[in-house]
Parts: sequence; C-alpha cells; structure tokens
Amino acid sequence: MAKPRQIYRVIFLNQGQLYEIYAAGVFQSELQGFIEVEDFLFGERARVVVDPSEERLKNEFQDVQRSFIPMHAVVRIDEVEKEGIAKIMDADGASNVHAFRPEQGPGPGNRE
Repeated sequence: MAKPRQIYRVIFLNQGQLYEIYAAGVFQSELQGFIEVEDFLFGERARVVVDPSEERLKNEFQDVQRSFIPMHAVVRIDEVEKEGIAKIMDADGASNVHAFRPEQGPGPGNRE
C-alpha cells in the first residue's frame, strides 16, 4: 500500500499579514535561520466560488519553485490530512469582537 502524500499547513508573517499556505514539502534550509517550502498546493480552479486571498496567493507563488521563509516569521507548521484554502489574514488581531470596557467616571483612581 502506498504511503499517503504528506501535506503541510504553514502559517507565517509577511509584511504585517499572516499567510496560510499548503505545501507538500517543508524542510530546514541550508541557509541558516530559514525553512524551505516547496510544492505549493492550491485549490482547484474549477470551483465556482473564488476566494480573493487565495487567488492573490496563487498569483504571488505562481512561478515559485521553492520559497525560503525566515524562521522568526513562522508562526506554525502542521502536518494535515488534506489541503485547505490558502489565505491571507491581517496580523493586527482586528476582529468584530471587542472587550467591553465600562465608562470610567470620576473617582479616586481616575485622572481627569
């Protein structure tokens, strides 16, 4: 029985954004402080729904055979059973959910 193909999800920071990509090969690079990512995996083009961030990643890595990512930029590397949707997210933690902070009125610990 053939061994199933290994698929890795790599999440890393790039210019203030989190990139989540899928690849078949992830290795420690001979260049000290880098990892190598190769054989990028992207979803089928036959899908009706198109994710703009995945399309942007496809275009960005279109002719790339191997990418060297600095280790300090890597957030996480997971081996997964099947590939997901590659995406780009804001790394600033912006969200629709915010902590509730009650108004602070005048009091002994508040400056006004």
